[in-house]
Amino acid sequence: MAAAAAAFAFTHHQRYLLLFFFLYGLSSAAAAIDFLFDSFAPADASSNLTLIGDARIDGSVLCFTNDSNYYSLGRVFYRTRLRTAASGGSPNPSLFSFSTSFVFSIVPGIETSPGFGLAFVLSNSTSPPGALAGQYFGVFSNATHQTPAPLLVVEFDTGHNPEFDDPIDNHVGVDLNFVVSSRTERAGFYRANGSSTAPEFLNMRSGRNIRAWIEFNGPRYQINVTIAPAEDPRPPRPLISYTDPVIANYVSPEMFVGFSASKVQWVEEQRVLAWSFSDTGSMSREINVSNLPNFSPPPPPVSSGSPSAGLIVGISVACIAVSVCFAGIYWYCRWRRRVKIRKEEDEDEEEWESKYWPRRFKYDDLWSATDGFSRERLLGFGGFGKVYRGVLPASVGEEGVNGGSSGRRVREHETEEVAVKCVSHDSKQGVREFMAEISSMGRLQHRSLVDMKGWCRKGNELMLVYQYMPNGNLSQWLFPEGQRGAPLGWESRRQVLVDVAEALLYLHQGWEQVVLHRDVKCSNILLDAGMRARLGDFGLAKLYERGVAPCSTRVVGTLGYLAPEMAMASAPTAAADVYSFGVVVLEVACGRRPIERAERVEDDDWVLVDWVRDMYAEKKLLEAADRRMQQFPRAEMELVLKLGLACCHPDPEQRPTMKEVVELLLNADNVTAL
Repeated sequence: MAAAAAAFAFTHHQRYLLLFFFLYGLSSAAAAIDFLFDSFAPADASSNLTLIGDARIDGSVLCFTNDSNYYSLGRVFYRTRLRTAASGGSPNPSLFSFSTSFVFSIVPGIETSPGFGLAFVLSNSTSPPGALAGQYFGVFSNATHQTPAPLLVVEFDTGHNPEFDDPIDNHVGVDLNFVVSSRTERAGFYRANGSSTAPEFLNMRSGRNIRAWIEFNGPRYQINVTIAPAEDPRPPRPLISYTDPVIANYVSPEMFVGFSASKVQWVEEQRVLAWSFSDTGSMSREINVSNLPNFSPPPPPVSSGSPSAGLIVGISVACIAVSVCFAGIYWYCRWRRRVKIRKEEDEDEEEWESKYWPRRFKYDDLWSATDGFSRERLLGFGGFGKVYRGVLPASVGEEGVNGGSSGRRVREHETEEVAVKCVSHDSKQGVREFMAEISSMGRLQHRSLVDMKGWCRKGNELMLVYQYMPNGNLSQWLFPEGQRGAPLGWESRRQVLVDVAEALLYLHQGWEQVVLHRDVKCSNILLDAGMRARLGDFGLAKLYERGVAPCSTRVVGTLGYLAPEMAMASAPTAAADVYSFGVVVLEVACGRRPIERAERVEDDDWVLVDWVRDMYAEKKLLEAADRRMQQFPRAEMELVLKLGLACCHPDPEQRPTMKEVVELLLNADNVTAL
């Protein structure tokens, strides 16, 4: 009986162990992700994949951009989140591993056009904040500093952007929440039977099917990236093997995995043809590449038959003679063109240029002032160009090229800091239209507007020279992110609002024409040495005569600051500027951004205007104030919050004018009901 009881006890204990291991294995299997798409079908878009922006399934492949959309971007993510790190908030979290392989193809519309490429993405959001199209792959913002956040990208870049430290226009890189790669290599692969120590070059813009393998080794903080032609066996060595514990700062416990691509005016087709993924501890499953479509452009036709030796000699002599003639004509035309360009650059501005602009700078002066437009002088970049900090001799700043002078005596070693914005256009006509539009801004004079000092043109590139603002933009002070001190106090915030309101009043009512800014936001509000606000960046501004209705244009602006009526009517209005200013008012008072992205796809984004409106309805308006401020006048804060809501009224007819806004802000000490 004792032996039987002991046997029964052992069996009972063993059952518990078996049950434990079964449940543990079941939960592990449920959490694991393992899939294989040898091709894609429309049903995948609703069951397995999340398609964002211009992404779509075309036939059996994933496509990301739309040729007719200027700033086109698309993202595709697997619907189930990937478990990437242990939760618990440890400073050195344990990371989990995964293996993935996919086949992609990139075909430019024009072989000589700038390239963009494709990105493999790990992100805690399907819509990364501030994501831009073009060279930002549709996932990165135009931030100029790297900050820890859960976004890890492997870029297959086909564009050469020296400002991002790109080595060439055909490279692979590992990016940690920053468009500048932490590790990059020229695209290539090691042959399985090759003896060379250097990888063989692989052109990723040929339309050829290219296979990529990515192994993420969590415990070792390592990312291995390998590429090769799809029909070739896997190379014996990875192209990139990047190991750094800092990777842990750019992952979260759960993240989405997928792809992203984007473009601007140039067409480039980025496709993913097949995809395999596994985080079960084994390699991702093998992809069947034999039946994949081929998007390579057809090779030029080759004639059949063997020409005779005499024909070859005759053709060769004729070709040499023709080549000599054409070479002579080419060098003569090139010499004439250089003389013409030099003459254009050396002469005073053309008649249509002098009609608008107050001062023209020499290109060589701006080149020297910015150290050759070096990366160290880069202040920022975006959809309208790069901005550099420059130091000009005061004599250059005073006289420009036209020989004009303010009459002030300039000391020999006196200098002046400026901001130089570079904007490129596709044609001389485009430059002319742009200058005609922006030139009027050079004649705007107000203490709360950034002073435009002049311009420079070299070919189709236009450089605008502005007064340098040493304290950056308002957004950097509201959301310091460790690079500045404490956030602004109430008095400084209120003064900023007064300055910006007066600037908009001048644009709307104080000048000879009505000027609509169309992009009022915190990052376009600059702070001078005395922390006074100046409204800048008139790249989207429109002018029209008083009493004349503005013409409809394409909808422009920044998400979160756009008035709701702009979704249905594209004609710009002063009321739309008032709405954007209202968002700035709430942003300044609450210390929160206009939109905060939801971490989960099924959740809605958090919207500042809606939140403050709800707080007002619940009679808790003052609870919306920025808690980081030590103290503030409660009556003034309540007035400002109500003013922000009034400016953001959904009915544009019910919004105050900028004249009413300025009067209210200047008399905020004598608070009355709004």
